[in-house]
Amino acid sequence: MIVIQDALDASDPPREGIVTIGNYDGVHRGQRATLDQVASRARAAGCPAVVVTFDPHPLAVLRPAQAPLLITTPEQKERQLRALDLQYLLIVRFTRELARMPARQFVRDFLHRELAVREIHVGATFTFGREREGNLALLAEMGQTLGFTAHAVEEVRYRGERISSTRIRAAIGDGRIAEANDMLGRPFAITGTVARGDRMGQRLGWPTINVASDHRLLPGDGVYVSRVHFPSYPATFDCVTNVGTRPTVYENYQRVVESHILDFSADVYGERVELQFHRQLREERIFPTVMDLSAQIGRDVEATREHFARKRMEDVEVGPAPKARE
Repeated sequence: MIVIQDALDASDPPREGIVTIGNYDGVHRGQRATLDQVASRARAAGCPAVVVTFDPHPLAVLRPAQAPLLITTPEQKERQLRALDLQYLLIVRFTRELARMPARQFVRDFLHRELAVREIHVGATFTFGREREGNLALLAEMGQTLGFTAHAVEEVRYRGERISSTRIRAAIGDGRIAEANDMLGRPFAITGTVARGDRMGQRLGWPTINVASDHRLLPGDGVYVSRVHFPSYPATFDCVTNVGTRPTVYENYQRVVESHILDFSADVYGERVELQFHRQLREERIFPTVMDLSAQIGRDVEATREHFARKRMEDVEVGPAPKARE
């Protein structure tokens, strides 16, 4: 996949492609329905599959106080998109000047004149342009004159409601990680750097790594079955992760993300990691003594071992997908 930064000023953008437009935060199951449709149509037509997205998020420019906490960093989003059958990612720098651009001008000057799009595929509720005046109906109308077609993608639902980035953010923030993962189609993950902590975990008998997160969006306070990936090894390890303020040992302490990695003892300070959250074991709470806390951590570790042992057994029983016959 070719990534083009500052796509509005690109000297050689892809032309005559099948295009989708959106923020695509999370690259979740609902969004992938659109992306898969674009990729499929592009293969059939023998032309590029193109994703147009915005950076930063429009609300971060227009109403910073209301800007959402993003599910994915730009690097994570790009990596998720690279895993799909897409040829181009066009990143449009969102500015106040762009926000004042009429929707019709964006379609005429960029989508038609610069990209010469064949088809545009978006969600039925997609909006864009000044005061969100652009929508599917406007795209369809302008396409009749400019020579492209606009298509709505059927929404993907989970437990009776449409999957959306907003809904996933709420689930993550509430600690409902299993629900968030179902809607994402993969474990929610944060990236960050292993920082030096106060070694409280080690004093309790459960040494931990502290992750200085790149993300502002974190799971609600609690203890989670998780996995940590070290790109420099590269290797992935099972772990149990606490998100919270550790109220048993501290009062009014800062919120931290710390993980006890199972069967691991290497010095990894300064390493970059990706931490995946699989399910919540329990909420964070105050224990009568640190001995009680240590005993509970032991139970959390055993529950984590059981979770992944069961998961690996299920994977063995299911086995790899059968190969297609030649």
